[in-house]
Amino acid sequence: MKRIIALLLISTSIGVAAQSTADLKNHYEAYYKAMKKQGDIQGVINAMTHLNILEPSVARRDTLAYLYLSEGRYMQAINTVGVDKNESDSDMNVELKALALKNLNRPKMALEHFEVLYKRNPNVYLAYEMADMKIQTGDYAGARANLDYAKANVTDDMKRAYYETQQPYETSMKAALAYLDGLLTFSEDKTANIDKALKLMNDALAIDPNFNMAKMSREALEAQKAQAAQNSTNKQN
Repeated sequence: MKRIIALLLISTSIGVAAQSTADLKNHYEAYYKAMKKQGDIQGVINAMTHLNILEPSVARRDTLAYLYLSEGRYMQAINTVGVDKNESDSDMNVELKALALKNLNRPKMALEHFEVLYKRNPNVYLAYEMADMKIQTGDYAGARANLDYAKANVTDDMKRAYYETQQPYETSMKAALAYLDGLLTFSEDKTANIDKALKLMNDALAIDPNFNMAKMSREALEAQKAQAAQNSTNKQN
């Protein structure tokens, strides 16, 4: 008799727990819809976090990480999806890791995931990002390969956004690639290539005279060239 009562109690407990979980899931699904309708991103994040705890899924995890990424909370995004490279990862998952790590100033780690994306779907925008990061990490040969691909496939309608000013702006991708080529050329040999790099900055500004990054880089190169000439004159004297 005691055994029967115990089994009934266990069965009842399981039923109550299942009902409680279902009720919570329904509650947070409704909460998620309400927060999404109201544009409350933190509320959406809270709802998705609870839903992923109640009923974990890759889709929920990736959505949660994407929400963190869109809010500029890169560490939370990485903590949600991890940093490991897995061939089975969805494109969204790989892109999340790549962008979060890039914004956390981890270019070498970010490049591992950018390479996966590039292998799956090579395009000019990815090639630009990879060339930029490879310049930062000193992989000039790799940067040159990505840059050559981008220059061979760029079209007139492509744009690239920059954020170094208070007001973000866009420039022609062709101008952006000329600017990046100037940075790479200078990095390859900072003494012999300064004039080549200056020409490329001028090429970028010929396409877009308002391209701020190219303007600043040209000014820096001109200042360095003037300083080198002054140092040479001082040595001769």
